[in-house]
Amino acid sequence: MGQNLSHKILATHLISGNMNVGEEIAVRIDQTLTHDVTGTQAYLAFETMNIPRVKTELSVSYVDHNLLYADNKNPDDHVYLQSIAKKYGLYLSRAGNGICHTVHFERFGKPGKILLGSDSHTPTGSAIGALAIGAGGLDVALAMAGEPIYLKMPRIVKVDLQGTLPIGVSAKDIVLEMLRRETVKGGVGKIYEYTGEGLSCLSIYDRSTITNMGAEMGATTSVFPSDEVVHQFFIKQQREEDWIELLPDEDATYDEEIIINLNELTPLVAQPDMPDNVIAIKDLPTQVKIDQVFIGSCTNASYTDLAKAAAILKGHTVHPDVSLVVAAGSRQIFSMALRDGIISTLVDAGARILECGCGPCVGIGQAPRTNGVSLRTSNRNFKGRSGTLDASIYLGSPEVAAISALKGYITDPIKEGVTDVLSQVTEPTNYIIDDNMIIPPSDTTDKVEIVRGPNIKPMPINEPLPTTIRAHVSAYRPDNITTDDITPASAQFSALRSNIPAISEITFGRIDPEFVSRAKQYGKSFIVGGENYGQGSSREHAAIAPMYLGVKAVITKSLARIHKNNLINHGVVPLNFVNPSDYDRISQDDELKILNFPEQLQTRHIRVTNLTKGFDFETISDLTDREVEILIAGGQLRLVQEKNKNN
Repeated sequence: MGQNLSHKILATHLISGNMNVGEEIAVRIDQTLTHDVTGTQAYLAFETMNIPRVKTELSVSYVDHNLLYADNKNPDDHVYLQSIAKKYGLYLSRAGNGICHTVHFERFGKPGKILLGSDSHTPTGSAIGALAIGAGGLDVALAMAGEPIYLKMPRIVKVDLQGTLPIGVSAKDIVLEMLRRETVKGGVGKIYEYTGEGLSCLSIYDRSTITNMGAEMGATTSVFPSDEVVHQFFIKQQREEDWIELLPDEDATYDEEIIINLNELTPLVAQPDMPDNVIAIKDLPTQVKIDQVFIGSCTNASYTDLAKAAAILKGHTVHPDVSLVVAAGSRQIFSMALRDGIISTLVDAGARILECGCGPCVGIGQAPRTNGVSLRTSNRNFKGRSGTLDASIYLGSPEVAAISALKGYITDPIKEGVTDVLSQVTEPTNYIIDDNMIIPPSDTTDKVEIVRGPNIKPMPINEPLPTTIRAHVSAYRPDNITTDDITPASAQFSALRSNIPAISEITFGRIDPEFVSRAKQYGKSFIVGGENYGQGSSREHAAIAPMYLGVKAVITKSLARIHKNNLINHGVVPLNFVNPSDYDRISQDDELKILNFPEQLQTRHIRVTNLTKGFDFETISDLTDREVEILIAGGQLRLVQEKNKNN
C-alpha cells in the first residue's frame, strides 16, 4: 500500500505518536516564520525561555502587515523585531520586501520540510511540496526553542483536479469552488492533497492561491507535490540545489476524495460576509455595483495576476466611481512587473500602487467608504475585516477584479470577451534575484541589546486553574465568531500588538463595546459561543486579551483549531457542549459554577451549574493528557517556569 505525500513528510518528522486519524502526534519543525503583528508576542515568549539561539534549521521574521508609521508604535516594534533577529539568529525580511508567505516559498521554502508560522495563511508555503502549518505565536516560539508541534493526525483528502482551466477561469475559482463545497468549517482536521492531470496547468503561484485559502476551510494545511513545475520554479529562483522531487506513490491511499472537473468551472465570487458564500457571477441575482477594487494580498498578487489585470486594463481607464488599488506580493514580483511595463500599464489605467505588504487585506489602509462595496482578490471577507464595519466585501480572481474595475460592477471576464488578451499572459522567463532587503543571521550575538519601545510590555502569564470557579458569562456569541471580531487587525488596533494591557481594552470592541467594562466588573468570567468560534486569523491576542481580562473558560458548540490551541497555551479552558441545545438555555450575565475543575478536567467531562437559571449541563473537553497538564498549570509559560524552577 503506497503512501500519500502528506504521510511521507509527516513520517520523516514524527517524534512521537502513531499516524492514526485523530491521535495526537508530535512532529519536528524545520522552519518557522512570523510577521510583525503576531511575531512580537512570539518573541516576547521566546525571550522568557533563556535560549541563546533558535534551534530550527531556519527561522525568518517578516515585517509586512502594519507598515503605517502614524506614530512611534509600529517603528518601535519593527526595531524590536530587527534586534531580536540579530540576537537570536533569525533572518529578517525588512518592510517593503514583501508578504511573508510569498517571500518564504520564493526564497526559503524547501520541498519535504515542515514550516510552522504564526499566521493562519502559513499553508501558502505548501505549494512547493512542503507541509506548512499555521499556529499561534507561542507554538512558534516553542518550535524555535527546539520543541515539536503537537497536532491531531488529520484526515488526508485527495483532491483530484481533472481537465484544464478555461481561459478566464483561475486558481481562485478552484479554491472558491472548494469553499462552496466544504464550507468554512469543513476542513477542520483535514489536509487537502491536490493531485491529477489539472496540476499541469497550475503555476506555483496558482497553487499558492489554493493552499492559502485552504485556511478558510479550517484545514490543517493543503499541499501540492514537488513535481517538474516546482523544479522549474526553483531553477528560476536560482535555488535548484534546494529542490527534490516529492510525489505521492501511484497506489497512495487517502481518507476521502474530492473530484473537481476544471473544464466545468466558471468565474466565481464569494459574497459578504463569509468566504464560503460562493456564487457564479452569472448567477448573481442583481448587478452588484462596486466602489473599490483591491488586487493583491498573499493570495493573488503574483506576476501573472498583475499581468492579467494589466492586459485587461490596457488602453482603458478605471470606472470613475471605482477606486482601484494594487499591491504586489513581493519585491521580486514588483521589480519584474516594473521591468516588463506591467506597473506602468496599471498606473496608466488609473490604478494606485501600494507598497508590497498586506495592507488592505487586514484593514490597514484603503478601507471602503460607509456602506461601500469592495471587490478584492484577498482571502477573507469577514464583516469589518476591511476596516469598515458596514462595508460589503466580495472576493474574486484578478481577472474578475480588473474587468469589474472598468465596468463599475462585478463582471464575468469571459462574457466580456477578454480571453484573447488573457491567453497571451505568461510567466516571466527570467526572475530578478535580489535579496538585499533580507538581513541574514549574525554569528556574533553576545553583545546585541534588545531594543524596546515604550509600547512593548511583557507577556502576561495566567494563574493556575482554580479548584472552583464561580463566575458570570461576560460574552454570549453566535456562530462563526472570528478572531477579527475578538481583536481586530486594523491599523489602529494592530499597532497595540505588543501591549496586551492596551489591546485588551478593545476586545470585542466592534461588536460589543461594553464587553471590557463587563469583564472587569466580573473579575473572572466565561465566554459562551456557537459553532466555529475563533475562526480566521491565528492571532493569539484573541486568546491572550480575554485571558488578561479574567476569562477562565470558553464554552462553545465547536472551536476553530488554532484558536483552541491558543486558548490552551494561555491557560483558558476550551469546553464543548455535550448537548448543543444547552447553548440556547444560557444568557449573557448568567452566573455559572464549576466544582473540582482540575479533577473534572482530567476526566474530560465537566458538569457546569447555571446558578441563575437553576439547571446543570454537561460539557466535554477534547484534550490530551499533555494539554490538561498545561491548563491545570495555567498555560505553557507558567508550566515551563515551574519545570525550570524544579530543575
